[in-house]
Order: sequence, then C-alpha cells, then structure tokens
Amino acid sequence: MKKADTDRFRPEYCHKDLGAGVRGKYLKSFQSGANLVLLHPDVAKAFPTDDSVNEALRSLMNQAKA
Repeated sequence: MKKADTDRFRPEYCHKDLGAGVRGKYLKSFQSGANLVLLHPDVAKAFPTDDSVNEALRSLMNQAKA
C-alpha cells in the first residue's frame, strides 16, 4: 500500500480556508467529563432528545432502588 503524502492537501482543500489550529480548544469540555453515547436507531427514535434519555434512565434507576 502506498503511503499518502502528508505534506500536501487534496486539491479541493485550501490551507488558508482552514484557519489556524487552536491548541486545547476543547480541553475544558473534555475535562468536565462530557460523555457521548451512541444510540441504536430504534432507541434514538424512541428517545429523540438528551432530556428524554435522562428522564428514562432516572426512572429506571429509581425503580431499581425500590
């Protein structure tokens, strides 16, 4: 397999359009403990918002405690 030339962009990309990178841009968000969970399509259809997922999980936790 031929290794790609890492010093060149594809023709459709322009280096100046990408802007300057910002080191640590998402560090605070990452450190705050934000979790991402991938839902299967059928579950995502039943719980379309993060609030609906949280409500359902809290209800399940409360039932488990009882």
